[in-house]
Amino acid sequence: MEHTIEVDPCGGTSRRAFLAGSAALAGSTILAPARAEAAQDAAPAARTGLAHSDAGMVTSPHGLASQAGLEVLKAGGNAIEAAIAIGAVLSVTYPHFTGLGGDAFLVISDRDGNVRSFSGIGQAAAEAPGYSGSIPLRGPGAALTAAATVAIWDRAFAFSKSLWGGTQSWSTLLARATEYAANGFPVTPSQCFWQEFRAADLPAWSGFGRVFAPEGRMPKPGEMFRQPQLARTLDRLATQGGREFYEGDLAGRLAAGLAQAGSPLRASDLARCQAREEVPLRVAYRGGELLGLRPPTQGVTTLEIMGILDRFDLSGVPEGSADYYHLLVEAVKLAFLDRNRYVADPDFVDVPVARLLSRPHLDAQAQRIRMARAMPWPHVYQHGDTVYIGAADREGRCVSMLQTVYFDWGSGVVVGDTGVLWHNRGASFSLDPASPNVLQGGKRPFHTLNPGIYLKNGRPRLLYGTQGADGQPQTLAAVLTRMIDYGMDPLAALGRPRFLLGKTFSDSRDSLKLEQDAGRQVFSELAARGHQLSPIPAQSQLAGHPGAIRIGPKGQLAGAHDPRSDGRALGL
Repeated sequence: MEHTIEVDPCGGTSRRAFLAGSAALAGSTILAPARAEAAQDAAPAARTGLAHSDAGMVTSPHGLASQAGLEVLKAGGNAIEAAIAIGAVLSVTYPHFTGLGGDAFLVISDRDGNVRSFSGIGQAAAEAPGYSGSIPLRGPGAALTAAATVAIWDRAFAFSKSLWGGTQSWSTLLARATEYAANGFPVTPSQCFWQEFRAADLPAWSGFGRVFAPEGRMPKPGEMFRQPQLARTLDRLATQGGREFYEGDLAGRLAAGLAQAGSPLRASDLARCQAREEVPLRVAYRGGELLGLRPPTQGVTTLEIMGILDRFDLSGVPEGSADYYHLLVEAVKLAFLDRNRYVADPDFVDVPVARLLSRPHLDAQAQRIRMARAMPWPHVYQHGDTVYIGAADREGRCVSMLQTVYFDWGSGVVVGDTGVLWHNRGASFSLDPASPNVLQGGKRPFHTLNPGIYLKNGRPRLLYGTQGADGQPQTLAAVLTRMIDYGMDPLAALGRPRFLLGKTFSDSRDSLKLEQDAGRQVFSELAARGHQLSPIPAQSQLAGHPGAIRIGPKGQLAGAHDPRSDGRALGL
């Protein structure tokens, strides 16, 4: 069973309650700042519903962020502009999972299915240090890659202006984030939990306590929390533009703060950090196409899983049955073996994406699955925390986006006087010379993030993505099959029981974690096939926080964010 050690986070809520799902921590509303306190009482019910609209929609894991995106759409902004506003607010209100010091990714499409992807991965310091034994998971030694979130916003904003006729100013898109950093926002139960959960580690994190435990005390859920240094940083970005983070006075302060903390990153590393615009990968699925990001992300892994599943007729497999879970888990295993063998920075190694997504390879992978017996699975778990953002505007243009600081709270290093918490994605590099992901100066690390878009008849029909590192392809396999194969609306698909194969932060076994509401019969049948099972509570945080928006043939929108999260979808 899942570990249930009581840690009494956030004023009496136990770790067991947290892992049982966000409902256990829903006592504090997080949807409005002081200026809109009257909306708080109604917010939890709204957060858990299915949103509908014909004119535009957003979804994110935090109500204030979704509101910021909706404001942009109401003002005539497009989906990219809304996504930037949402991402900026999340960098303030969900600091344990995302921030200016992290990485980000977008997949975008217009109404006619012209799809592009934007990859924002900070590269390793040019003078990558030599590590003895292993790369540190926290601290300045883990802050060894540049941060590309702001570069993604900047690149996407320029694309919006030139090709989508964007009307919103850059400063407008950062305004709500700056406001919440300066004036405060109600702390979420999620932030409080992860701060308490890491309490023993916090004193060693450079600058962390000064920002996130002002006056020596961690804030409680619902308490107003301010980040004045981050507000000044956001204001500087708003007035000077996105490249200020990499080449301006702010970049100089960031470089000085990183060096002072002991990070190997220098000003020249920040200046070299750029977002990339790329042609996304594609795989056929049920008469449509799933599109994802190129390596070094595991977008190819999600597409390989779905390509394998496309070889099976799910119309004869009851959703939620033992056959259903077994088939998805076995497809995940096969794709993960390919991922760990090949996926890394294609600037440094050959990644055979065409072969991995080819018809012969997917056929062969599907033929390896035995419905009566599980394949063995001893494997390394990839940790990570992330936020999903989806946006669709009245012109049919849409964005599927993820932002991350890798582990909860990233490296733990708050850089100088900027208020920026730096990520630790560089910790995912290997020191094994035989690994495709071995650490090298200037190299981009393997990334778990992979938001996506599903096209049908050449037009976007689904936007989707999730938090969860190794869990991302697994969660997406469940969510996508439920929406595409079984016709569920986003809320129904997101709320159904899910699984996670491999280790977690609380369970070091390479077992199959499955939410208990999958049912006793399912557990019994899966165990009989050889799956090593570890039940986890229904609506567990371990199952990820996906979001999804469905786009109908006539532009009608339906969206939701995972009921396990603090998020919500909002429609015009």
